[in-house]
Amino acid sequence: MRDSLGVGLATGTYGVSFGAVAVASGLSVAQTCTLSLLMFTGASQFALVGVLAAGGAPLSGALAALLLGTRNTLYGLRLARLLSYAGWRRAAASHVLIDESTAMAVNRTSTAAARTGFLTTGVTIFVLWNAATAVGAVAGTAIGDPRDYGLDAAVGAAFLALLWPRLHSALHRWVAVAAAAVALGAVPFTAAGVPVLAAAGVALLIGLLTHFRVADLPAEDR
Repeated sequence: MRDSLGVGLATGTYGVSFGAVAVASGLSVAQTCTLSLLMFTGASQFALVGVLAAGGAPLSGALAALLLGTRNTLYGLRLARLLSYAGWRRAAASHVLIDESTAMAVNRTSTAAARTGFLTTGVTIFVLWNAATAVGAVAGTAIGDPRDYGLDAAVGAAFLALLWPRLHSALHRWVAVAAAAVALGAVPFTAAGVPVLAAAGVALLIGLLTHFRVADLPAEDR
């Protein structure tokens, strides 16, 4: 619980930046708060408002958000057996299934400990993220365009913060470089949001090629 509360406090308060950036992107305070309440997955939320801020179509923003959110489905496959929830409890738990709550559950040695880490982290972040979003959104309307203060950089910073801990192998670093190169190359020729989808395509392609390459190896070499 101590570790989970620490993670929850650090992550939840970051919702202030999302609230301010979302209002600067053209969303109302009510729309911004609804996004945090119903979508509740930071990377997808920042992806959506980032596309809108760059002048992209709402559909491109929604597709980028959906693509980033698919990772939560994979988390669910991993945690379903570990948490052993059923019925309405499983449905309720799915709403706080995010990076941090997953990370605080997967390394536990028992179902009870996994549930404690998962729920403490997820619920703490949910409450603080929504409260901080409201604060950031209201402050954003009061102080004017947050981009005047450099807060629009929070979008890129959020993606880097999510990406950096995952660059723990040479393959992951090469995937990141290749995806970034494709995204940068696509920027002058495509609508906002499309470069993100193109970069994700690079990651999927390399993942498939790597999978087939490993599958072809002898069992002792995998």
